[in-house]
Amino acid sequence: MTLRALRALLFCILCVPVICNAADKSADLSQTLDHVSAAYAKLEPQSIRPAEGFIKYDYLIPAGYYKQMWDWDGFFIGSHLAQQGKPQYLKYWVLDFAGAIDKDGYVAGCITTKGPRPLMGRFAMKPFLAQGAVIASEDLGDYAWVKPIWENMRKVIVYREQTQFDPKYGLFFWENAISSGADNNVALTNDPKDKSAILATDISTFQYREYKAMGQLADKLGYADEAAEYRKKAAELTAAMLKHMWFAGEVMFYNVRRDTGKPVKRISYSNFVPLIDDILPEKDAKAMIRRYMLNKDVMLAPYGIRSLSKQDPGYNNAAIIVPYSNWQGPIWINANYMNYIALKRYGFDKEAAELSGILGRMVVADIQKWGSMHEDYDAETGAGLAPTPEQSENHVFSGFVGWNLLAQDMLQCEVKAQCGFLKMYGKN
Repeated sequence: MTLRALRALLFCILCVPVICNAADKSADLSQTLDHVSAAYAKLEPQSIRPAEGFIKYDYLIPAGYYKQMWDWDGFFIGSHLAQQGKPQYLKYWVLDFAGAIDKDGYVAGCITTKGPRPLMGRFAMKPFLAQGAVIASEDLGDYAWVKPIWENMRKVIVYREQTQFDPKYGLFFWENAISSGADNNVALTNDPKDKSAILATDISTFQYREYKAMGQLADKLGYADEAAEYRKKAAELTAAMLKHMWFAGEVMFYNVRRDTGKPVKRISYSNFVPLIDDILPEKDAKAMIRRYMLNKDVMLAPYGIRSLSKQDPGYNNAAIIVPYSNWQGPIWINANYMNYIALKRYGFDKEAAELSGILGRMVVADIQKWGSMHEDYDAETGAGLAPTPEQSENHVFSGFVGWNLLAQDMLQCEVKAQCGFLKMYGKN
């Protein structure tokens, strides 16, 4: 083995996020992909479970600590599987959630083999159902399977508009931070006296993408009027985001209080979610990325992109999983996947490649040490955080798989130019 190859291998094993030159970068990414792919071949099956009880189709779980079927977890796992040539699982994810929609259009964000999980009251599914249907349909070359559930999918849209939409601003809100999936996001709140109080950039972006996806589904199913309806709603939503959430002077998207219209000036993961789609003019998006996402004093950490600005007084890397997971600093792979998409969308290819390598080496080091992964990582050291052995059943490390599988997709895009998932985000 040459000295260069040995050095690249040591970087992978030790998870050192420093690469010396272009040749090393290329070799390192390829070797990291090999290591990740070999490890994931063993771990990926843990996230796929056979149909059972209330759940009529094979279903997707984070595995390890979590045994239930969750909303955006399943979307990201299914998206990964579609990239690996298995889009049927994303179709099943859509059908399983569609099977849990009630007469009002409500569908819980967590489903078990015994039925919808009564978690946090009326914990609603996040806006990903239509997006999942489009990705699965495109990869399967078949949209016909959506037709029997079309009216139920429309009910889900109406229910969200009735319960999570503020017509005064034309924007969407979460009931609380936990409902957003970024459990303790400081740009939101879990105060029971302050429910549904904050208009949010992440749900508004996800819903914008749902409208676009519903428009595409309607086109494919022959519903021209409905396609036009959803495209109109998408355009109105982006206009509202730019009017109320975009602060040009600070080159930043902020969440906004419904009662005052004032911004919540905390820079967290969710501020950057609008960059996964075509909401901002390119010039502004690039400026926002340079000023904040790629700033080492703000979001860019040695081991990925933080979930909260390093400058925020609440910034920490605590290993928390109960009563909620920690989004106040640690590295989350799904959030970094969205940041990766933003970097690719706006031409930051070098930075995107470096991010994929850093994340890949980090999960490989985790798997080598523990035999599985953690759901989040210390942004400054790369160490796995939760779940700890003490937080796991019988104090035996339970691990995590789930959306960490997306690390393979980013590496495959860089090494093998297998970047099909970028097309679903408007990047060809």
